[in-house]
Amino acid sequence: MAEAQLYAKVSNKHRARSTSALLEPLLAKGFPAHIAQKALVATGQKTIEDAVKWLHSHCNDPSLDDPIPQEYALYLCPTGRLHSRLQDFWKESKRQCGKNRAHEVFPHITLCDFFTCEDQKVELLYDVLKRVGDSFSQSFPPSISLTLHASPSYLGFFIDDSQANVLKRFAAAFSSEVSALADCHVKPSLKQFHLTLAHRFYPHHQKTLEELAKCINPGEPCQWVAALYSRDMRFVYYQRLRALFQYKPQNIDELMISAGDLIYVDPAQQRDVSEGWVVGTSHRTGCRGFLPENYTERAHEADTWVKHREYVFDTASRSFPKEPNAKLNGEAHNLSTSRSVTNVLSLQNTALRRAVLVMRHGERVDQVFGKSWLQQCLTADGKYYRADLNFPSSLPRQKDSMKLFECDPPLSCCGIFQSRLIGEALLDQEVTVSYVYSSPALRCVQTAQHVLQGLKLNQKVRIRVEPGLFEWTKWEASRAIPNFMTVAELLEASYNIDTSYRAHFPLSSLVPSESYEDYVSRSSAVIKQITSACPSKGKGVILIVGHGSSLPSLTRALVGLPSRDSGDFAQMVRKIPSLGMCFCEEQKEENKWQMVNPPVKTLTHGANAAFDWRNTILEE
Repeated sequence: MAEAQLYAKVSNKHRARSTSALLEPLLAKGFPAHIAQKALVATGQKTIEDAVKWLHSHCNDPSLDDPIPQEYALYLCPTGRLHSRLQDFWKESKRQCGKNRAHEVFPHITLCDFFTCEDQKVELLYDVLKRVGDSFSQSFPPSISLTLHASPSYLGFFIDDSQANVLKRFAAAFSSEVSALADCHVKPSLKQFHLTLAHRFYPHHQKTLEELAKCINPGEPCQWVAALYSRDMRFVYYQRLRALFQYKPQNIDELMISAGDLIYVDPAQQRDVSEGWVVGTSHRTGCRGFLPENYTERAHEADTWVKHREYVFDTASRSFPKEPNAKLNGEAHNLSTSRSVTNVLSLQNTALRRAVLVMRHGERVDQVFGKSWLQQCLTADGKYYRADLNFPSSLPRQKDSMKLFECDPPLSCCGIFQSRLIGEALLDQEVTVSYVYSSPALRCVQTAQHVLQGLKLNQKVRIRVEPGLFEWTKWEASRAIPNFMTVAELLEASYNIDTSYRAHFPLSSLVPSESYEDYVSRSSAVIKQITSACPSKGKGVILIVGHGSSLPSLTRALVGLPSRDSGDFAQMVRKIPSLGMCFCEEQKEENKWQMVNPPVKTLTHGANAAFDWRNTILEE
């Protein structure tokens, strides 16, 4: 329905041929006029080479002939040292408080909201921007006064009224001329002119964000630029992903991606997609298909925008140096002695005490070979043998039947390797682990053991088995709590278990098919009990090895975030890979925890299917 509305919106527009100097060479190469214009607009009408490259990349784009124009917006953007300080704030606020809505776009003041313009009339926008810019070049403010304003959901600089009025007249003049000449419906921004620093953040982050914002000197040398950007109107409400690695399709419905590619993903279309995969549309090629989610990372909305033209307001000759002052909600703050964001960071780091590293277990054997993996490894008389090199070389001894491993599967050999590799990476980063807690599931205990081996701490730090860390019991296929290996059995199998530890949640307290609310409550209680039980002196890391569900349920409770809806929770957990990690640091002066980047990178690898040489090589 949305696509039909877009087609109806543009189907009755008159299509006049442009005489652009860039268009003629493309027509001479045999490209149809409407497609050539589309390529020029998609690349910002910069060079013929860019347009030709775009056309070749989009040769299989099913929407190439679609008459859907781009959307355009006019922004006033800072450059120079002020821009650098704002980028420092962007980076540090994201590191300390996580991503908020402001991170999606670069620092800017909105002059005109997004509007559509036919491809063949885009050059008129450039002409109007140049003409209106020239007419305001002398009246444009030599400097723009910025006042810092804060609220529980917004942080940013407000523009002085007298200067904002000049900007509003400039925006109105641009809007009026474009509307008349290019037959566009352009609305100049009527709101209080502002430069957003943070938006839609959690209220408990407000104090930290304000402290970082006070380090920005708004009087830093700056040249302001009016810039015209475009975006693809079909994907306004989509998420953006960036490919980290190349992926070559194995099936016809999969998407070819190269490192750095940007992908549009509609969250509403992901519910029926297989675990670990997403369906998206490539920004580079326009093609659509499935791709492995762990080959990507989240990108920003503006990463897919195209910059067309800019008008630089040269105010250097009219500027006079003065002692800059910023104001927070009207209260003056002299910034001549203000600390940089980096200095604030260094001061905050000295206040950091403990840290918590929550980790999902490594690859489990049934993840590779299915729920019937044990049947593949048992002889007629019930003895275990290794049917594939990724099966463990042996299984720990249990006093009861080996059938118990079906509900409490061990790690695969790759899972063991993964765990040890993570431990070695933590050792390389000089991470000091002081305490280790593990879910009673065998795969978690094994992961903890091999991470400690990689850290060379397996003889120094013992594993505390905590049943309260077991995953949401509703997800247990057997609808019953598994019969986990006992501490005595784990010790007999040479696992370094802390026998003096008394669990906060005994096994008997785990209830089959518990409600989501009960699981969230259990997770919140156990993380608080664990952090309370570990001394606050020193800077050791508390390592918690649990399940995919452990990462959001433990860390969100620790940093004070509300729990997610159960449906969203399930969708999020399925995206967490083996050895996925979350890292939280404690702020001593506030006695609060904040989520930051883990000390090591993620572990990504591809699938490796079983190989039958006889049926493959000798097959006729």
